[in-house]
Amino acid sequence: MPVSHTRRIVPFLQDAFPGSSHVVMEGLERADDIAVWGYAKENGFVIVSKDSDFHEISVVRGPPPQVIWLRVGKTEKARLIQLLTENSSQIRALLAEPQAGCVEVE
Repeated sequence: MPVSHTRRIVPFLQDAFPGSSHVVMEGLERADDIAVWGYAKENGFVIVSKDSDFHEISVVRGPPPQVIWLRVGKTEKARLIQLLTENSSQIRALLAEPQAGCVEVE
């Protein structure tokens, strides 16, 4: 999914996930996954991704940061927003467990 497309969902997530951001908004648009991981860890972010890379890193490195893995394939912006907002209570409850490295959302 193009970066500009995913960045546009951030304003719609502020009610459910206050302080949400995007790698572009944090100046990390050219950073590799390990740099994004380190930034998220240092700044208290949860990583949200549609690919398995961050899930795999979480298995090796463990939290923090935690990962929300959107296992939805190519989908519309509205569907991503719906998945995250409708499942926000469940996601927050799972992430409240310190040992939870990755939460899968389908």
